[in-house]
Amino acid sequence: MRPRLLGCLVGAVIAAGLCLAVLVVTIVLRPGGRETPRPQPSPSATEIVAERRLDERRMELTIRSRALDATTKVRLLLPRGWESRTGWPVLWLLHGGLDDETSWTAKTDVEALTRDTGVLVVMPDGGKCGSYSDWWNGGAGGPPRWETYHLKELRPLLEARYRAGGRQAIAGYSMGGQGAMLYAAKGHFEAAASFSGALHILGPGVPQAVMAGTALGCFGTDWKRIWGDPEEQREVWRAHNPYDLAGELKGVRLYVAAGEGDLVEDLANRAARAFAGRLDELGIPVRTHFYRGGHNHTYWQRELHRAFPLLMSAIGAKPVS
Repeated sequence: MRPRLLGCLVGAVIAAGLCLAVLVVTIVLRPGGRETPRPQPSPSATEIVAERRLDERRMELTIRSRALDATTKVRLLLPRGWESRTGWPVLWLLHGGLDDETSWTAKTDVEALTRDTGVLVVMPDGGKCGSYSDWWNGGAGGPPRWETYHLKELRPLLEARYRAGGRQAIAGYSMGGQGAMLYAAKGHFEAAASFSGALHILGPGVPQAVMAGTALGCFGTDWKRIWGDPEEQREVWRAHNPYDLAGELKGVRLYVAAGEGDLVEDLANRAARAFAGRLDELGIPVRTHFYRGGHNHTYWQRELHRAFPLLMSAIGAKPVS
């Protein structure tokens, strides 16, 4: 089989897993999850469209984002006594490709894990193939700008309206693992953890995954809209590559994990090892865990448990009674 064709086929297989390829108005809350309708906000503004209290801890926000030029959702897990004070430590959890803001609570035990921890958990939508990036769009920029939305719109909103404090940690799986390290490299987080993330997007097989993953996950979308061509727009790719940004992670507490056992996870494992090696070259400490296992939530839940003490101690989260 010709090498180029083989690369494309491998990319297609791995894409479904990684897919990296790929206020201002007051609302009345009701325990049953119903919401009070509100006027549609201006598309030029970032506003809360709706707010729903799903149960004692889960809250869902619908936000119109200027950076995305669209509405999007974020799920929160509120700490016990959330309304009693401000400045709660925050844990961001980013989802992988083809998933959404509900995935962490639907597919892991994160609610039980964080119940008595005194941390506000933030789980934003990142798009099916958003790659936690401001898209290149042929050099024109513009929406979707996921990084701008998360860091410059959503984070200030949470601090202003939802009692979030400044000490924050971030973790993610698959596409979200890459996003966690990207965002941490921007200087916004005390700690970051990647579970099966492609932390070297210029490594062997990953550009093909971008091509195939975008085609499968966002049908009809030109995959070059994200970062351009990996050769012609090399600097754009490097600007979104955790491997190339490793030096910016000095002082951040880091956790990196990946398994071996299927094509998707093997690719993530190679990328994670390359990233960890780069950190070692730079003298930046990182805790790693490489294991036998596939690309799925069984292992991502386990790795969240393993990384949890590191993440919580970095932001000073303490149990609440």
